Amino acid sequence: MTILFTNALVVTMDDDLTVHERGWVQVDGSVITALGGGPAPDIAGAEILDCDDDIVMPGMVNAHCHMAMSLFRGLGEDVDDRLYRYILPLERTFVSPEMVRAGSALSALEMIQGGVTTVADMYYFETEVGDVCAEAGLRAIVGQTLADFSPPDHRSFDEGFARVEDLMDRFAGHPLVTPSIAPHAPYSTGLQTMARIAEWSEAHPNVPVQIHLAESTLEVKWAQETHSKSSVAVTQESGLLKPNLICAHCLQLDDDDILMMSVEQVCVVTNPRSNGKAGRGISPVEKLRNAGLPRGIGSDGAMSGNTLDLFSQFAPVSMFAKLLAGSRKPLPAVEVIQMATIEGARALSLNLKTGSLEPGKQADLIRVSTKSSRMQPMYDPYSALVFAAMPTDVTHTMVAGRWLMRNRQVQTLEPARIMSDANQIARQFKGEMARLDSLVP
Repeated sequence: MTILFTNALVVTMDDDLTVHERGWVQVDGSVITALGGGPAPDIAGAEILDCDDDIVMPGMVNAHCHMAMSLFRGLGEDVDDRLYRYILPLERTFVSPEMVRAGSALSALEMIQGGVTTVADMYYFETEVGDVCAEAGLRAIVGQTLADFSPPDHRSFDEGFARVEDLMDRFAGHPLVTPSIAPHAPYSTGLQTMARIAEWSEAHPNVPVQIHLAESTLEVKWAQETHSKSSVAVTQESGLLKPNLICAHCLQLDDDDILMMSVEQVCVVTNPRSNGKAGRGISPVEKLRNAGLPRGIGSDGAMSGNTLDLFSQFAPVSMFAKLLAGSRKPLPAVEVIQMATIEGARALSLNLKTGSLEPGKQADLIRVSTKSSRMQPMYDPYSALVFAAMPTDVTHTMVAGRWLMRNRQVQTLEPARIMSDANQIARQFKGEMARLDSLVP
């Protein structure tokens, strides 16, 4: 069936940054087959969606997330030691396939409503995350986390690797879900295990590797005290610093680190809201850009950044770059939208499928309303998207030609059931938190 989006402000994010005012996009099956400016072609039997001057653009790429952790949103916000007092004990007690499925479904719902069509996730029981994304219709990279701090789904790295193999088998050849291996961080896996993962990756070159890298002063201190070098250098020594490595956060970097990353052409994902909220620092996004590294934007988990929409990331990532430089010029709005679409797709090695509106690419696209007072007047659509738009402005979400949301009505999930399941688990969390509080003198 042919679907024609007409009378749209078509923001393509192609190499030329083509924008068609009063443009149109033609979708046949799962693929974009044509687009342009002016009157749309007359195609018998086509479904016509008159966009009334709204923006039609590529669906957004959330390049780093922990979907199941939406169940920890807002928990213990003002408690300094909340990680050790609440989060880790709750994870040890409650993280299960059922909990991961419930939290991931809540996140999938939120992302569809906010115009995210592709997500890169890393957590535990990741086959459940993959199943949720497939059912929701999201394009996803799902990474089985490996760590040495008594994670809830494996007691040894051998068990962790077995879970990776299960994930690979489960989603081999899947049209939307790509399995991934996800060492948690250098300090929580160690050089020997990182080298083992690098060797495994050499045997599976098309499998993305996800890692938290240069995220905290704790990690920097570990690398210096244990290996007398930076955590990026430790990662390079292990053999993991390769083009299929997706590096989240990347805050504690010096020029030598960036040079190493540039030589190996790793991919970088910045998470401005969660890092700013935690007071951890600012990623040198402009330096990474100048080094030629593919860069994406991620929400991180809702435990850290609270929301999973990318609109809430846009202003911070641009403002942080401007604050670092003391100028309005760095990271202009158009580059932020590139990071949220085609650059984010490139960071996940999905840019041949998604990230821009071009004939032959998958029909992963969204419609963003321009009707609110916040969006008018519109001198520049990129500026409006970065500094004015909100998730509720997204009216339609499509992946591979399938409607995930139409007129703000989600088509692939059951919102009421999902939120009921999430709140049922939250009640259990509250009970355990009260018990933990009773143990504190």
